[in-house]
Amino acid sequence: MNWEVAANLSYLVSILLATRNSWHTWWTGIVGCLLFGWLFLQAKLYADLTLQGFFIVTSIYGWWHWQRGREGAPAPIERSSLGEIVMWAAAALAGAIGYGALLLKFTDAYAPFVDSLVLTFSILAQFLLMRRRVETWWCWLIVNTVAVPLYLSRDLQLTAAFYAAYWINACVAMRHWYALLNRERSLQEPQVSGAQ
Repeated sequence: MNWEVAANLSYLVSILLATRNSWHTWWTGIVGCLLFGWLFLQAKLYADLTLQGFFIVTSIYGWWHWQRGREGAPAPIERSSLGEIVMWAAAALAGAIGYGALLLKFTDAYAPFVDSLVLTFSILAQFLLMRRRVETWWCWLIVNTVAVPLYLSRDLQLTAAFYAAYWINACVAMRHWYALLNRERSLQEPQVSGAQ
C-alpha cells in the first residue's frame, strides 16, 4: 500500500467518526495526519504539510475537550454567532494571503495562495470542530471545494477523489449535527405545564 492510499484510508475513518460525533475521530485523525504530512512533503505542498502538524497538536486538545469539555462533562454541540463567523472568515482569508505571499517569496511551493486557502480554512474548520460548533461543516465544504482541483493539478487523483467524497460527507455531517443540536436544545427547554 502506498502513502497516498494509507493516508486517505486513515483520514476517511477519522472523518466518518467525526460525522457520527465520536471522540475516536481524534486519534485516528492523528494517524492520518502523519501519513498525509509525508505525502505533502513529497508533493511540495508546504502549506498542507504545515497543516498536518497543526492538526496533530489540535487533535490532542480536541480529544480532551470532547470528553471533558465543561466541568468534566462532554462538550455539547453549539452554534457560533454571526459576528464570530465573519471575524473568523476574515482572519482565514487574511492568513491565506499572508502565508501565500511568504510561500511565493521563499519557497518553490506550487499554487501557494490556493494551498494557503486550504490551510487557513482547514485551521478554522478544525478550531470549530474542536469546539463542537456546527459551522465546522460549512468550512469543510469550502476546504474540499478548493482542495479537489488543487490535488488533481498535482497528480494526486486518489486524494482528490477522497476530498470530493468528503464534500458529500460534510453535507451529511452538517445535517446530522444540526439534528443533534436541535435534539439537545429540545431536551434543555423547560416542559410547559398544562393550563390551570
